[in-house]
Amino acid sequence: MSITVGDFLIDRLHAWGVRRIYGYPGDGINGVFGALNRAKGKIEFIQARHEEMAAFMASAHAKFTGELGVCIATSGPGAAHLITGLYDARLDHMPVLAIVGQQARAALGGHYQQEVDLQAMFKDVAGAFAQQASVPSQIRHLVDRAVRTAIGERKVTALILPNDLQDLEYEAPARKHGTLHSGVGFSAPKVVPYANDLQRAADVLNAGKKVAILVGAGALQATDEVIAIAEKLGAGVAKALLGKAALPDDLPYVTGSIGLLGTEPSYKLMTECDTLLMIGSGFPYSEFLPKEGQARGVQIDIKPDMLSIRYPMEVNLVGDSAETLRALLPLLEEKTDHAWRKDIEGWMGDWWKKLEKRALEAGTTGVNPQRTVWELSPRVPSNAIVTSDSGSCANWYARDLKVKRGMMCSLSGGLASMGAAVPYAIAAKFAHPERPVIALVGDGAMQMNNMAELITVSKYWKQWSDPRWICMVLNNEDLNQVTWEQRVMNGDPKFEASQDIPSVPYHRFAEMIGLRGFYVDDAERMAAVWDEALASDRPVVIEVKADPNVPPLPPHITLQQAKAFATTLFEGDPNQRNVIIDTAKQVIGAVLPGHKD
Repeated sequence: MSITVGDFLIDRLHAWGVRRIYGYPGDGINGVFGALNRAKGKIEFIQARHEEMAAFMASAHAKFTGELGVCIATSGPGAAHLITGLYDARLDHMPVLAIVGQQARAALGGHYQQEVDLQAMFKDVAGAFAQQASVPSQIRHLVDRAVRTAIGERKVTALILPNDLQDLEYEAPARKHGTLHSGVGFSAPKVVPYANDLQRAADVLNAGKKVAILVGAGALQATDEVIAIAEKLGAGVAKALLGKAALPDDLPYVTGSIGLLGTEPSYKLMTECDTLLMIGSGFPYSEFLPKEGQARGVQIDIKPDMLSIRYPMEVNLVGDSAETLRALLPLLEEKTDHAWRKDIEGWMGDWWKKLEKRALEAGTTGVNPQRTVWELSPRVPSNAIVTSDSGSCANWYARDLKVKRGMMCSLSGGLASMGAAVPYAIAAKFAHPERPVIALVGDGAMQMNNMAELITVSKYWKQWSDPRWICMVLNNEDLNQVTWEQRVMNGDPKFEASQDIPSVPYHRFAEMIGLRGFYVDDAERMAAVWDEALASDRPVVIEVKADPNVPPLPPHITLQQAKAFATTLFEGDPNQRNVIIDTAKQVIGAVLPGHKD
């Protein structure tokens, strides 16, 4: 019995282990959708509200499963809409395949409707492999190479299918010159450095008296190994945002997040260490790492091009994090001087007290946004998946959410795109329907594109074995992170024309489409609302009327930043009175001698 090119494509993807595709239909890809329909559930199709969201879902699927993420869209605008989500996958090294339609082969080059040069468009984001099919016998090797490249190199790939090709009868490649005969299958290799390189790394780490470790997404599957290394070296461990779930925060030597959204102990860890071990991280901000020459460095990464680009490392090890750490551990000497570790644990004890004090401070024009995540932390289930959007909400996610062992967490890391939290949370729920999922979102991202994806939740939630899916929206009527960057980084007062956004009743929208909605304008209700949401029999939207004047600022405030902030007040910030009240302790006081928060 003959099958179409579309049928073969679906069968081949299934043979590669693909069981779910995220996307949106259109006439440029109808032949593949017809094949999906004929396959009768062999591969599940999840209909997003927008192609960009489908690409975010594919990226998140890869993050939360380790599998290939797949998204699909029509030609022209559908394919173009995928780009942002695909860049999210590319910059976070996630294996994602984009399947897109194209206009009929005979029309190409004729300025036809929805004709876009898709190979040129995908050249950067899917540069590892972006190919357009011309004849049916190509499909086999195009699918095989696209999938193998994506999962083997942890990159984005793209397969472009002209619409007239999709319904043609599939033809196997002939046995003749100029044809390819590919196969299915990939097993990840064991990648470990040579023994002499491991010994060089051990020599550096053994010589250190104050060892700092920085972990990223590459350490997510190496929790036990990182703990063993840290305990043997008496080290403190800071976490890049994508590595937030690599270690639980109840370990007293884990200093939490690093960087602009990081903690004071992580900043001190890096400024006072004499040795740095970086594991599976592309953390971008070198100013939060040791000063060049201050510390000897060892880095472990599976990708050679990520080595020694943030800090000049003395030993660079190409390898899988868990395998490399296991091989390195026997070469390390246990530290007998515990003074450095005691310092770190003291910093962390003080830090958690400081965060609690900050979280419990009353807001002047709404709920203190720190309080929302502070109250979630002791209540979040140990098997929960938490996603965060970009913006000021990511600060409270980074600092106030205490990760427990067994949790998963993620956000748009390298791209830092707005609008990823809800599609991430949807993909997380499809990947792990038995686990509770929580998305932390700002009102800017909610209005940009996340609000529409609540409709996707409404469409599918009844098929999830555990219905707990929660989206918390911080409604402060402000594009808050950028507002604070304008004030503190640039010394400019808030620009209301660009920063103010309308207030929307997000909780009522949720109720209108069959979900539960909560509205919180009293911080004292926050704990009870989390309890009720986590016990809900259906997805929940929590709308918090949040104070926009609580500063989401770096852990270390420079004198230059304080002067810039003061300049905004002299120039007349529209929220000046409340800004002064909410930030005097945390911002101006932070650089004054003898100040205690």
